[in-house]
Amino acid sequence: MRFIAWLITLAENSDRIAEAAADRLRAKLGGHTDMVVRIVHFLLITAGISSPLLMYFAGAPLPVYVLVYTAFFTYLIVYCIFPELKKYPTFRLRILADGTEQILAFFVTGIACLGIAAYTIWAAVCSVIPTLTAVSEGIVLFCAELVIFWNGIIKVYCTSVQLGLKYRVWGIVLGMVMPADLVMLVLIYRITRRECAFETEKALLNKSRRDDQLCRTKYPLLLVHGVFFRDSKLMNYWGRIPAELEANGAVIFYGEQQSAASVEDSAAELAERIEQLVQKTGCGKVNIIAHSKGCLDSRYAISKLGSDKYVASLTTINTPHHGCLFAEYLLNTAPEKFVKSVEMIYNSAFKRLGDPNPDFLAAVTDLTNSRCEQFDQDTPDAPGVMYQSVGSHARCSKSGRFPLNLSYPIVKKYDGDNDGLVALTSAPWGEDFTVLHPTGKRGITHADVIDLNRENIPGFDVREFYVQLVNTVSYTHLRAHE
Repeated sequence: MRFIAWLITLAENSDRIAEAAADRLRAKLGGHTDMVVRIVHFLLITAGISSPLLMYFAGAPLPVYVLVYTAFFTYLIVYCIFPELKKYPTFRLRILADGTEQILAFFVTGIACLGIAAYTIWAAVCSVIPTLTAVSEGIVLFCAELVIFWNGIIKVYCTSVQLGLKYRVWGIVLGMVMPADLVMLVLIYRITRRECAFETEKALLNKSRRDDQLCRTKYPLLLVHGVFFRDSKLMNYWGRIPAELEANGAVIFYGEQQSAASVEDSAAELAERIEQLVQKTGCGKVNIIAHSKGCLDSRYAISKLGSDKYVASLTTINTPHHGCLFAEYLLNTAPEKFVKSVEMIYNSAFKRLGDPNPDFLAAVTDLTNSRCEQFDQDTPDAPGVMYQSVGSHARCSKSGRFPLNLSYPIVKKYDGDNDGLVALTSAPWGEDFTVLHPTGKRGITHADVIDLNRENIPGFDVREFYVQLVNTVSYTHLRAHE
């Protein structure tokens, strides 16, 4: 225990020393500090790797060799801990930034080492230097680059969110395949560097506006998930959105209805949940933000089950209010035996996961065009509840991950522009309708709009969108401090 306490104290003192050094350097170098520190590191690493050659030509005695090698590898250890002096708002971002910096150092010094290695081989073959010096140079080069590379790659693998499983697996698979491994490493560097810059900017933004409490509403938020998912603490359906809203003052609860059931049954669960929340917390009402089928469940609970007295607003996200022709086509053309088989497998699986009475077929049927048309006629908006909606669409099949990349062209054939599941024309409802237009070729899919994949999409900051959504003019009369 004393040893662990000593290590913690040592780490804290090292951080203080590094911060003090960084402050002094910035006072002298200003905005060029980070670049100067980076160049100095690259030069020191290259000089350390070249040290066997330099000492041989200088005619250095053995004690100098020992001293230089000890100093160089001690420096490498320090460099692995403090590759840069820039401050970051969180520990994760600091480690991620350190890892990307070390990957860059591996590339830059590696290029220099190619020249050093080529000269060493030529000099050894031509007897310009002894074989022992050439071997020493090779060992130092290999060990130094190995230390830098593995420190960098382990750090980014352990801390990056944007790499995901795909790039991690490809990085491992192509790790020993030249030149594919270098191409993959460049891609990993680009992804993690962008992630670090983006997340740092967001963290600093939230810190600067913490006192503004942009998302503190008069009534708490109730997030209602869509079909085929459950609310889980291990993997939040809403990705990083809840944490972002809470960082800006929001109070959040979840619908907790089962994954798949008829709109009527899901709405009954939701109505009970809303009433329990209001009675337990004394909040009076809730503001519902619901995604996909969860919005139909919410509308039914509000209009048919008396939840209107407990709901101040309903914001619907990519909801098939007017149904899905694609879903209707599938149910009408798919063999009945196949549909029953899928239903049985799904219901059995989700019953084991905790759903009391999952009903796959009822959930899908309630999303069809004909069923939703009848639903809209039978379920008018409740007076006193504010309704607004959001919709988005993808650009092409490559916009989404599996299975949305497969469903997009099929849905487009029947419903036109869509997010991989829901047509843009089916999403409008209520007083205001916001369309999230994609930028470039990427698009915004059914999963992107709830941050399901935790992906930073160029041109669309999903977390900031929800912060501004909660803080929109439509919520002005609901805000706690107004």
